[in-house]
Parts: sequence; C-alpha cells; structure tokens
Amino acid sequence: MARFFKNRSAVQGKSPDELIFIGRQKVDSVKIRMIQYNESFIEETAGDTLAEVLKNRKEECITWLDITGLHDTKTIAAVGAEFKIHSLTLEDIINTGQRPKVEEFDQYISIVVKMMRLESSDGKIHSEQLAIVMGNDYLITFQERPGDVFDPVRGRLRAMKGRIRRAGSDYLGYTLLDTIFDNYLILIERLGEQIEAIEPMLIDHAGPETFSLINEYRRELHFLRTAIHPARDAIRDFSRLESDIISPSTFIFLRDLNDLATQADEAMETYREMLKNQLDSYGASSANRLNEIMKFLTVFSAIFIPLSLLAGIYGTNFAHVPEFQLRYGYFFFLGLLGIVAIGMIIFFKRKKWL
Repeated sequence: MARFFKNRSAVQGKSPDELIFIGRQKVDSVKIRMIQYNESFIEETAGDTLAEVLKNRKEECITWLDITGLHDTKTIAAVGAEFKIHSLTLEDIINTGQRPKVEEFDQYISIVVKMMRLESSDGKIHSEQLAIVMGNDYLITFQERPGDVFDPVRGRLRAMKGRIRRAGSDYLGYTLLDTIFDNYLILIERLGEQIEAIEPMLIDHAGPETFSLINEYRRELHFLRTAIHPARDAIRDFSRLESDIISPSTFIFLRDLNDLATQADEAMETYREMLKNQLDSYGASSANRLNEIMKFLTVFSAIFIPLSLLAGIYGTNFAHVPEFQLRYGYFFFLGLLGIVAIGMIIFFKRKKWL
C-alpha cells in the first residue's frame, strides 16, 4: 500500500453513514483501555468490548478511552452511538489516510493527526493515524496499532500530582498533542544528524551512494512533511477555537503548543533546504569532476595531435623520403616526438591550462 495515499475505491459513491475502513489492518482484534481519574482517584480498566469497559465508568471522573484497532467498524459505530459522535467524524476516524485537521461540533471537538516513528529495521518513517474526540468530561483516542508515545502522560496521571490530575479533558488533549509534537522534533533531530553527516561526504568522496542517501532523506522528510505541515495548521485552528469544552486556563498552553508545532515545521523545512543544497553541491561536484576529466582528455589529445601528424608524414609509403636513409633517423624521429610533446606540456603549463 502506498505511503502517501490510501486506496479509496471501497468507499467510492458510498454514504458517510456506511462505515468502511480505509487502510491496512494492523491488529487482529480491537483492544480498549480506559483510565478514569480526578485529583484524588485513578482507575484503569481494559477489555475487548466497549460495554465491558464502560460498565464501571464514573460520572465524577475524567474518562480517557483508548481504542486500538480501527478495522472493526462495529466497535467504532458503538463508540459513536455511546458518545453521540457524528457519522462524518466516524468516517474520518476509520479513514487512515485522513489529512490532519480539527473540527468543532456541538458536544465535542475532533482532532486527527499522525503519529510518526523511525524504524531502525528499514530506516524509514512509518505513520499511524491518531484520532481524538474530546468532550466535556471525556477524551477518546483511536489508534491503528499498539504502542504509542503516551507512556509519559500515563505516568503523570498515575503519579497523582500535577496539573493534569486537576484539569479537565481539554488539558489532557493538549498534553497528548504536545507529546506528539515533541516526538516530531525528536524524529527531525535524528534525521538531521544523519543529514548533516552527508556534508563531509560531499567534500571527500561524493559518489552514487551519496546521491542515493540524499534522495532517501528527501523522500523521508517529504513523507514527514505530509504529517507535520497540515498538523501545524490544525493546531493553529485548535488554539483559536471558542468552545466551552476548552477552559480559559488551557488556552495559554494551546498557544505554547502552536509555537511547538511551528518549531517542528520550521525545523523540518530547514533540513529540507539543507538537502536541496546538498543535492546542488553534489551536482556541482559531479560537474567539476567531469570537467577535470574532459580537461585531461583535451590536453592529452592536444599533445598527441602534432605527434600524430609527424607519425602520419613518416608513415607514408613514398619510396623516396630523405630521412629514411639516415643511419640514426629513427632515433632522431623519436627525439623529435619527445621534444614536441615536452614543448606542448611546457606551453600548457605557462598558459596555466595544466
């Protein structure tokens, strides 16, 4: 399946009320985990069905419902019915090729972003869609696969201290997004270290391997850009919402999140520009090497032109060539060739062509 686009043929002409999963199934079965908390209480529950997990939900707590696996449309539909989520939002959730965005509804705010990771096995960046539905006293995250970047957030919740335990679902949403953008910066930093390592190679031994590396990193940064650039715009829109779900005390953190998103986008653009400059340097280096080769071949040819002329003259088949009768004519001829060649070299040196 393509990294940049998902196959949408299955939903062509379909109604938004008909939930159809778009993407690649990454888990065998859906897993649901719920964390309920307030300033003095926290409880974690896990299960395979929504009813099993929600049966112990407490009204006085903030509920974080984490759903892993988007292929089971029945579970997604059940979540939508339980929390009154619009069918268009559900369609965005199960479309793993959805562009990052923020939308405001009467009872909730929906956010779609990408979680990115750099795999050491193939050196490529892999993407996973994360959808967030944020209500007054709940927050639901929809992930494609197990494993995310939210363990530090869960650790802060379990520590029973800090702002996150006293604040509402809006601050939890900010914290999750802040962690995602921190991870973007970590990815950019790791890629940046590898990109900067190309610079000495351009000076010492720029070859086809260097060209291949530059193109590989350009492709990975371009893939990263498809997540970060629209996510920055989404966070900007999020920070400007006038919603009752977002408390006034959280807006200052959203402005900080907007700055972090801008920083990630600018850092990525910096390395994209660096790769462009490296590609230009590689082209200039290759052209310079080609010029040196052509210069050598031109000088080599120029030296042998008069020698070829002399060899052509004395290689004729005329019977009466006076120099042929000389006892040491052959050695005189070799000497003449040597004198001409050395004279040509001296001439090129004085002209600074060599």
